[in-house]
Amino acid sequence: MFKQIWNLLKGSSNPNDLSGADFKAKFTETPNAVMLDVRTKAEVSSGVLKGAKNIDFFSSSFKTEVQKLDKNKTYFVYCRSGNRSSQACGVMEQLGYKTFNLVGGIGAWPK
Repeated sequence: MFKQIWNLLKGSSNPNDLSGADFKAKFTETPNAVMLDVRTKAEVSSGVLKGAKNIDFFSSSFKTEVQKLDKNKTYFVYCRSGNRSSQACGVMEQLGYKTFNLVGGIGAWPK
C-alpha cells in the first residue's frame, strides 16, 4: 500500500517503477536478473551499466528481439531518462515478461 501511494506521489502508478537505489538493490537480490538497456547504439557508446544487454527501443525489430528473451528471467530496463524504458516495460509485460523500470534513467543509477 505504501509503495502504491509513493508511486502516485512521485508521478508513477506503476509499482515496477523503481528509484535508482531500489532498482539496484532489487537487481542484486533477484535470481535470473537481466539488465536491459533500450537506448540507441549512439547512446550506448557513451557507456552502459555493467553486463547490460542492448535492444534499441526505436528499432523496428524491438519486439522481435524481445521475443527471443527468456520469459523465466526478470528484466531490469533502463534508458537515458526513464521514459523509453517505461514504454519498453509496457510492451514486454504485454508479451509476458516480468520487468522493472529505472525511473530517471541511467543517470539515476547509484555510483
